[in-house]
Amino acid sequence: MRAVLMTGTGGVEVLRIGEHADPVPGRDDLLVRVSATAVNRADLLQRRGLYPPPKGASEVLGLEMAGEVIAAGSACEGWAQGDRVCALLAGGGYAELAAVPAGMAMRIPDNLSFEEAAAVPEVFLTAYLNLVALGGLARGATVLIHAGASGVGTAAIQLAREAGAVALVTAGAPEKIARCLELGAGAGWNYRNGPFAPWVAAQTGGNGVDLILDFVGAPFFEQNVRSLAVDGRMIVLGTLGGAKVDTLDLGVLLSRRLRIVGSALRSLPVDRKIALTKRFAEFGLPRLADGRLRPVVDSVFDWTDAAKAHARMEANANIGKIVLRVTG
Repeated sequence: MRAVLMTGTGGVEVLRIGEHADPVPGRDDLLVRVSATAVNRADLLQRRGLYPPPKGASEVLGLEMAGEVIAAGSACEGWAQGDRVCALLAGGGYAELAAVPAGMAMRIPDNLSFEEAAAVPEVFLTAYLNLVALGGLARGATVLIHAGASGVGTAAIQLAREAGAVALVTAGAPEKIARCLELGAGAGWNYRNGPFAPWVAAQTGGNGVDLILDFVGAPFFEQNVRSLAVDGRMIVLGTLGGAKVDTLDLGVLLSRRLRIVGSALRSLPVDRKIALTKRFAEFGLPRLADGRLRPVVDSVFDWTDAAKAHARMEANANIGKIVLRVTG
């Protein structure tokens, strides 16, 4: 099969189309002909040699895909050739073929194209894991979502809205905040205008938020702690701004009963990914089918232009997902 390969690690110039061995599906796997995949921050880090794939995962980039089943393993029930599926992957999405455990495959609603469906698995499963499974988001709660216009951010806003919670967001441009408000965020703050903690205090009457989803890390840490309500939870999904925090007052955590949780979807065991997929599918697929939830697609590139797609994400120019169309 053909795939987007790397000639080494570094900038976007290392990406090229080349020949790669076909995946070998097991008895519990579906073999899928990929029609579309999507770009994630992890792909950029892996391309630079900073985020190697988990043991046993494909070294080909790509953490999600959408396509048609061409074969099902002997232990797979309920799947047939031609079924439209999308799925989370540990790697291998930037390719013509992908093997995926059948339990991690989701049927694509009829109203979604392959390009739209490829924009679902990574961001919606990440958002669901961290908002619901780890964050315990409940109706009436308030959540602060950093990088609100990112793929995960746009998914999290919609999930919070559907759960009956209030989403506050930060982003770095007025047009990004405007899009977040369109998706259902209650209010937004441009972090380029200064610290967000006073704004959060004003939005919550000084009480703080119940939950924070943070991708930035160290630069936001102190403000995040200040912005949490009593019994608040902060989920750390990334450290784009840095991983080392200079000081941490444990007394604040104790007195306000705060919880700080680290989260990484890619390294979860397969059985936990399957359980997560099933939980999200029960909640999310009906809402994707009737339009209450929508994948936010920023742009679609042919996979031969993967370098341009990576450059767009590195420039933080996207609102929502950057999709790669896999062409024959």
